[in-house]
Amino acid sequence: MSSDGHPPVRFYDFPSARQNFLADVLAGLSKPQKQIPAKYFYDRRGCELFAAICELPEYYLTRTETAMMHLFAAQMAQLLGSGCQLIEYGSGASRKTRILLEHLRPPAYLPIDVACEELRASSRMLAREFPGMQIIAVCADFSEAVQLPDSSAPELKRKAIYFSGSTIGNFTKAETVILLKHAAQVVSAQGAMLVGVDLKKPQARLEAAYNDGKGVTAEFNLNLLARINRELNGNFRLEKFCHRAFYNAEEGRIEMHLESLTAQQVMIGGRCFDFRAGETIHTENSYKYSLREFQQLARQAGFDPLRAWTDEEHLFSVHYLCAGG
Repeated sequence: MSSDGHPPVRFYDFPSARQNFLADVLAGLSKPQKQIPAKYFYDRRGCELFAAICELPEYYLTRTETAMMHLFAAQMAQLLGSGCQLIEYGSGASRKTRILLEHLRPPAYLPIDVACEELRASSRMLAREFPGMQIIAVCADFSEAVQLPDSSAPELKRKAIYFSGSTIGNFTKAETVILLKHAAQVVSAQGAMLVGVDLKKPQARLEAAYNDGKGVTAEFNLNLLARINRELNGNFRLEKFCHRAFYNAEEGRIEMHLESLTAQQVMIGGRCFDFRAGETIHTENSYKYSLREFQQLARQAGFDPLRAWTDEEHLFSVHYLCAGG
């Protein structure tokens, strides 16, 4: 734990996610369908590229959810109530979070993210904007079983998790139930969760969001290989791979892949991996749900889905879930 000085931010670093990078890459590339976990997109350059993606005209998700937060954050804050410790999964730059914090004004805010530099910067900025709020920033993988530090704020009445941006769509349905079960344990009985969920829509609209005209999403995808080269002593030649993203209707998800343009070999950490021409590395899923489908998963995990907000076009949803007990 370290103190970031003035304004005061308690910062905890759990480096297991970074330590697992090599092991996860080697294991993923050894599978019949090669894959790399999407959480490794977010080095410094990856964060910059994702921020650029969020501004693209094709990428409806961020602007739609942000507009919804401006419309409904007051209602969300009222449901969460005063004295609520807000825990954020995958906090990133915390742009949408500011809207909720303005209405909720929690005594304590605990953001969790694997991108340590961005987490430090956003936490310091929020500490300046909300001087009466205790901030406990945790650099960790929220999908792992990390023991979260306690808050010293005496007025805490309940815990709530904020999980925005449809990041929950990166997990399979079985993984989503496991993640939600863990979240229910984190907030404990009578705790709550606000989670952003992308909704099903025409295939063309979905695929355009992940195949933008400027090629920013392609660069974001390929940056994963650049990170492996830099941090794991890999020798990927980026020009020999291309970005592919498509909607898998049977699974109800967008899939992102990196396709090998030729037969080739790649070395990583002393291991050699063969690629056939046309073979892919599966880098991300983004599941799309109906309101009912997601609410069913929440119930399986022990949450009671009490409220859901959507935009006028029915593109996106934010769900309020209450833990049982």
